[in-house]
Amino acid sequence: MWSWLAGRVLRNRIGILITVGILTVFMGFQATKVRMNYKHGGLLPKSDPAYAEYEHFLKTFSEDGNVIVVATQGEALYTPDNFKQWYELGNDLKEIPGIDSVFSEANLFTLVRNDSLQKFDLQKVMTHLPSTQEEMDALKARIDDLPFYRGLLYNDSTKASLMMVFVNAKLFDTDDREKVIDALEKRVNAFAAATGLPVHESGLPWVRVKNTQLVKGEMPQFFGLSLAICALLLLLFFKSWRVVFICLGIVATSVVWAFGSMAMLGYGITILQSVIAPLIIVVGVPNCIFLVNAYHHEYVHHGNKMKSLQRMISRVGAASFMTNATTAVGFATFSVTYSDALKQFGLIATIGIMVLWALSLLLVPIIFSYMPVPKRRHLSHLERSWLDRAVETIVRLSRDHRTVIYITTFCVIVVAGFGMTKLKDESRIVDDLPADNPVITDLRFFERNFNGVMPLEILVDTEKKGGVLKDATLKRIDRLTDTLTAYPEFSRPLSIVDAVKFTRQAFYGGDPDRYGLLTSTDKRFMLPYLEHIGSGSKSKGNASMGKAFIDSSLSTTRLTVQMADVGTTRMEELLTKLRAQTDSIFPTDRYKVVFTGTSVVFLKGSSYLVSNLITSLFWAIVIIIVLMALLFNSLRILIVALIPNMIPLLVTAGLMGFLHIPIKPSTMLVFGIALGIAVDNAIHFLARYRLEVKLTGGNLAKAVDNAVREVSVGIIYTSIVLFAGFSMFAFSHFGGIKALGLLTTMTLLTAMLTNLLVLPSLVLSLNKRIMSKAFSEPLLEILDEEDELELGALTVERAKNETTDE
Repeated sequence: MWSWLAGRVLRNRIGILITVGILTVFMGFQATKVRMNYKHGGLLPKSDPAYAEYEHFLKTFSEDGNVIVVATQGEALYTPDNFKQWYELGNDLKEIPGIDSVFSEANLFTLVRNDSLQKFDLQKVMTHLPSTQEEMDALKARIDDLPFYRGLLYNDSTKASLMMVFVNAKLFDTDDREKVIDALEKRVNAFAAATGLPVHESGLPWVRVKNTQLVKGEMPQFFGLSLAICALLLLLFFKSWRVVFICLGIVATSVVWAFGSMAMLGYGITILQSVIAPLIIVVGVPNCIFLVNAYHHEYVHHGNKMKSLQRMISRVGAASFMTNATTAVGFATFSVTYSDALKQFGLIATIGIMVLWALSLLLVPIIFSYMPVPKRRHLSHLERSWLDRAVETIVRLSRDHRTVIYITTFCVIVVAGFGMTKLKDESRIVDDLPADNPVITDLRFFERNFNGVMPLEILVDTEKKGGVLKDATLKRIDRLTDTLTAYPEFSRPLSIVDAVKFTRQAFYGGDPDRYGLLTSTDKRFMLPYLEHIGSGSKSKGNASMGKAFIDSSLSTTRLTVQMADVGTTRMEELLTKLRAQTDSIFPTDRYKVVFTGTSVVFLKGSSYLVSNLITSLFWAIVIIIVLMALLFNSLRILIVALIPNMIPLLVTAGLMGFLHIPIKPSTMLVFGIALGIAVDNAIHFLARYRLEVKLTGGNLAKAVDNAVREVSVGIIYTSIVLFAGFSMFAFSHFGGIKALGLLTTMTLLTAMLTNLLVLPSLVLSLNKRIMSKAFSEPLLEILDEEDELELGALTVERAKNETTDE
């Protein structure tokens, strides 16, 4: 098959080039349509109860988490000039398209009793800007007399003041949101410059936009860096700019196809998708290295360029297909997760890797067929004394010091196992940014002064029309409010109870001492004033306040809390404890209490995702076993091959424990990806070993030595590319991408060592036990086993006198 394909490729070079060119132009046009993906969430399956509860909440009370918070701190705010600046800041922000309303100490409303109409009217607390310090102090005193806002918009103990900026949720799922954020940031910075007061911004919309801006900034950087690193390594290996440009041109074309596929499938760019381009480059360059080396090795044997290119396809094509397929499996298994982002990432990465294999196999031989024959200096990479010494050391260790290798491996596994006992499952909503990033430092400011900005919603369903306004229900909500206040992780809760207390204070002329629930005496006098709460029919003030907390049937109410980004472990502890306390306050036979909101959805989604990624790793192992079974047709060989490729996963997990890197979605990604790449080394070695068994007439020990010599250099060279490529991700601002780079590099380094030392040692020790007729006669043959060939590896042996220097 592969010989037939090689002939067809080289006979139809022009047609293939024209076809690939037309398709690349088409894909490039499609790639221009790719946009950033601004939607968040999507971690929970639609069948999960938490998802249904959150959707019900959104349907009843609209979006949560659509507030940007701006804060400042210091007594200096409460001077006429600075407070005027704060007031004008709020007014100017309201004029920005995409901002619906602004709420701060300078934009407060109070309730005023209207006896003629028997209702409450909304009235501004500040009727005019204070011009003197006395007026400013009087205004501050009026604000302090409104307990409804205490702890919500200001913190007396820390002198921090907060401005809530409500944004349009739909607009913030489009490109226009960056214009809103830029305009807001510019105006807030102008306030800081004019007053000298510090400013802080946070909230989910703010965090999402800032993350997206970082992604957009890093994409071209990593793309350029990956190209530069791979170009440098290719130049060092081959000493040929021709090889560099051909290889990078092919991987760049594959990137275009990947992004074109992304557009055609309707996917947007997320944090994960942003690494697709450098990932394809890093994984793709080793493909080119194997192909070019196969070509060079064949050429030095017989000096016939076209014959060398034909043999390059026929002898390396199937092997490169299997190694690329196992790499793609590490990404493809993300399709079993519930995360849309992971599914899309896995599919696009799989498409990109397999397209890269096809383009490499087609374009490398075609382009080189039009190029001059390689010169002596281009082939000098086949003669490297330091590589000769390294290979001989590897052969000697696996042949003469297997006991030392086994003992060392056992000790490493024991240490890794101890490290794994220290692993923790922990994720945060804002988790991927460094501690000194302004997004994180501002978030910590709000956690210190207002106990956080992450939304948590508690829905109380009385299952009776009008049940929310019953005395028993209001008292229970008040008890729940007191319970939540006892937790330092939660901000001051806001509920219908606060609205009722506010109306009582207003009924008694604004006396702050009257801020409380209604007594039986209060009801007799206040009943006419309260009858329109939530109805929206007669009283604008009553209705607007009621609608914020209760549904139209007055049977369900919400209790809104902002909380710190405490992480999934503490969050789960809090919810478990709160569930018990809530059930003791609200009898479960009469009330249904639901915890929802962005914080809960994230907790549930992260737990799902981690378990899904473990499942995807399991399926990656299963599929790789099936592929290797097709290659080697021997259970014993499969076991021997898997051992050295499972050890790196254990070592990486142990390292995570020692370095206190938690288990979370971004770190779980590493294992499937690294396994798919690392197992390629085992495939190369075992395929070569099987061939050597035939060539040596069944001399198993010599077959192992020869196989190690043949594949070691290729494994070392491609591993260097992979190390360099993945390690660059360590420079990312995102913790998840940084972990992907560092942990994958560590896993691949360990895999290189285990496949070069442990695997040959095991094969030597178990030689006669693992050899079988089935292994010698595979279901799928990936090498032309009638001839001696290189399997794309860099050979150490050279026929120097056959090289032409043209």
